[in-house]
Amino acid sequence: MWSMSEVRWAALSLAAFALAVPADLLGAPFAFVALLYAVCYVAGGWEPLVEGVRALGERRLDVDLLMVVAALAAAAIGQYLDGGLLIVIFASSGALEAVMTARTERSIHALLDLAPQSATLAGSERVVRADALRVGDEVVVRPGEKVPADGRVLDGESDIDTAGLTGEPLPVPRAAGDDVHAGTVNGTGTLRVRVERDPADSIVAGIAAQVEQATETKAGRQLWIEKIEQRYSVLVVAATVALLAGPLLLGAEFEPTLLRAMTFMIVASPCAVVLATMPPLLAAIAVAGRRGVLLKDATVVEGLAAADSVVLDKTGTVTRGRPEVVAVEPVADLSRDRVLALAAAAEAGSEHVLGRAVREAAAHLDVPRADAFGAEPGVGVRAEVDGAEVRAVHPAAVATDGAAAAAVARHESAGRTAVVVTVDGRPVGVLALSDELRTGATAAIAELTALLGTTPTLLTGDAPTPATRIGRELGLDDVRAGLLPGGKAEVVADRQAQGRRVLAVGDGINDAPLLATADAGLAVGEGAGALAVQASDGVLLRDPLGSLPPLIALTRRAQRIARANLAFAAAVIVALVTWDLAGTLPLAVGVAAHELSTVLVCLNGLRLLVWPGWPAPAKAATAVPREPALSSR
Repeated sequence: MWSMSEVRWAALSLAAFALAVPADLLGAPFAFVALLYAVCYVAGGWEPLVEGVRALGERRLDVDLLMVVAALAAAAIGQYLDGGLLIVIFASSGALEAVMTARTERSIHALLDLAPQSATLAGSERVVRADALRVGDEVVVRPGEKVPADGRVLDGESDIDTAGLTGEPLPVPRAAGDDVHAGTVNGTGTLRVRVERDPADSIVAGIAAQVEQATETKAGRQLWIEKIEQRYSVLVVAATVALLAGPLLLGAEFEPTLLRAMTFMIVASPCAVVLATMPPLLAAIAVAGRRGVLLKDATVVEGLAAADSVVLDKTGTVTRGRPEVVAVEPVADLSRDRVLALAAAAEAGSEHVLGRAVREAAAHLDVPRADAFGAEPGVGVRAEVDGAEVRAVHPAAVATDGAAAAAVARHESAGRTAVVVTVDGRPVGVLALSDELRTGATAAIAELTALLGTTPTLLTGDAPTPATRIGRELGLDDVRAGLLPGGKAEVVADRQAQGRRVLAVGDGINDAPLLATADAGLAVGEGAGALAVQASDGVLLRDPLGSLPPLIALTRRAQRIARANLAFAAAVIVALVTWDLAGTLPLAVGVAAHELSTVLVCLNGLRLLVWPGWPAPAKAATAVPREPALSSR
């Protein structure tokens, strides 16, 4: 925090002011008091002054410049304390805004994988930058590595994790002749790939271009108070000049005319108006951060408060983004536990996502030792267990009939992934895996619907059957499946064309255009792609669905407080200006009322820090191992 210049100068200004006030009241030498006030004014006011002068060079009247001029005007007529208080309030507000913004940016930056993507050229084994590849180059992609460019497999077999690109939670088999895309992750096999498309023209690059275009469209977004403060500042300056020049031209005395004009400028300056909005918005950002939601700036708070339509990505957002074993059905003379233990033994050497799910489901069992492990990319695995060959494979890779065929058909029709377990070629059981909903997802969706008055829309690049099943479990009627990244963004654009303010939530590369296009886009931090985080307005670090209703309620409350503050500040300004124009407003009374209103709106905004209306998360309890809940569905 202390590395930021805004904080250091604000602290120096506050310290000088804190020493000057008691010194002035206790009758310290004038030179000493004046020096302290001078330090206060210079430390807290030089940066706004520089920014204000720079804005004038761009033919804009910055409100910060008006604040500095108002403070100097107060000092010019002997009200050093009032001018110093104005400087301190504004400097402290600016420092608080800078701290909150920097803290959020650092937290978000920590989520990004900024390392440059590389590629290994086939034959020479030379490592080069991915963006240096050309069409026709051949590269080697080893297990766990990202595919560096769009291309075609020349040799090898493997499973490719495309979740970040397509939203499909399960890896897809790839062999010679199949296409692969940049940004997807290789599974257990080694592939030799020929580059078929320049990296600058890859699907990932196209997604990045869509993000850039959508982000530029939103770049002009600003706080609504900033839209009026420019005109208001010009009006105040013009009115002050008129109050000074008009009476003088008519023969009025200079000193009382100057006093009235300076009093008008001080009481009409938009200090309280500007500070009416920023403290509650910053407080909302701070509260959200404590609850695991990082918001990039204050405009995001306004975007969330205005949201009246929500679109949600499926995989990794409403679901966990990783398959789980949900059923074990024996089809021979074996128990469920024995079928699961045999499958886990066969999967012991597998790094496939389904293999990990099976091993996790069998963690509470006594899994036998397996030898002679072998992976069959796109098919399954095999191993020798207790002298017999055990396989866990795709249903198409083994002849099934009777109970096994019926179990496979039942689970696949329900949108689950079926795995057949065989012993020496004979089916002994069927495992059903599914990408299950996040805990509390249904309740969160219901609460979100009640809050917004509209049901969220589910978007996914996944197939219609599992997408429809998930939508049905969540109570969502509007489910859009099989969407490319641009298709998701088009759904948002259509809503916006209807006058809706859209909140979008997603996590993968394929969600980046969606997040950038929406009025407010939030990335799910758990497993979020770097491009999605960069394109978003904020990041959900924990309980992404459960955080949405209280987050929207918090931002709406902050917006209500800001508007109430604005109404109060405007009422005070109108009353003081009317008094000054219609009668004779004592300068001390005007300054005191103006500064008091400024302090009150600041405190009212910051009360969100004490009473946010969003319960703090409970401390994590010690995890107790338990058996997975498997059903015979």
